Amino acid sequence: MKRDFWITVICMLLIILWVYAAVSKLLEFVAFGEQLNKQPLPPWSIPLLKWGLPVVELSVAILIYNTKTRLKGLIASLFLMVAFTLYVIFALGGAFGRIPCSCAGIISQLKWKGHLIFNISFTIISLIGVMLQIKDGRQYTNQQVQIR
Repeated sequence: MKRDFWITVICMLLIILWVYAAVSKLLEFVAFGEQLNKQPLPPWSIPLLKWGLPVVELSVAILIYNTKTRLKGLIASLFLMVAFTLYVIFALGGAFGRIPCSCAGIISQLKWKGHLIFNISFTIISLIGVMLQIKDGRQYTNQQVQIR
């Protein structure tokens, strides 16, 4: 019972995060593209990221929402959060020569250290979600085996 509650809370938080992230990019699509152009990224990657990030973020939210694909969505969320967290760590560490803009709606109001704390928090939330979902899946599988 407790596990189900925490899986639900984690999934709701992650769905809100990914839908918000995607919708904010789509609503301010031109500004998002301009912000991407300021990032230390290869020029060929900008159009891919401009369209791809919102699509991937919405896809992750949908995967998490659907109980049959939830584990895949939680794993995808974990990978995205690790990637975004590493990007912030590299930016703070001076790997890009300058600190680029943060490009994330309300989250852009955070300073880079706040952004790092936010990302680490959601990385941990995603990891806990994966672990709980795996345990929940094992429990479900074990119950199925016992019934047969």
